[in-house]
Amino acid sequence: MVSAPTTSQLDRIRELIMPTLTFLGYELYDLTLAGSGGNTTLRVRIDRPDGVTLDDCERVSKSLGALLDQADPFPTRYELEVSSPGAERPLRNLDEYRRFVGKRANVRYRLGDSEQVAEGQLTAVSDDMIELQLGEGKHRKTVAIPLADILSARLAIDLSRH
Repeated sequence: MVSAPTTSQLDRIRELIMPTLTFLGYELYDLTLAGSGGNTTLRVRIDRPDGVTLDDCERVSKSLGALLDQADPFPTRYELEVSSPGAERPLRNLDEYRRFVGKRANVRYRLGDSEQVAEGQLTAVSDDMIELQLGEGKHRKTVAIPLADILSARLAIDLSRH
């Protein structure tokens, strides 16, 4: 029986692929290894400031596939999946909040003893707080949410602009 992937195995793969991703102009958003035995799947999620297209995923997949085939880091056959973080990507840190100011976000946060969900345009980010503009026109209001109270956040698709 093959054991689950270890952190050191992912670290080795990360070290192996990072120079190629950097050279190609992409950031590593996420790296996961799933499955066991003969069904191992390496999932690589890439990003860059102006977004990721299907052509980008194909380009990275070909480059990483050749690199991984040569380095042979897996004892058995594996599948390589390359994708973008997606239209409703999670917002995980201050840099990502700052990067997406002006975009629509969905934020779940603590408010006293309860949880709230707010969805609106991310209008400001400081070291300890974000601001969302909710509503339109005369119904518009701004909500300030301390970063320490955010339970989860993600980009949201803005249906009003389609």
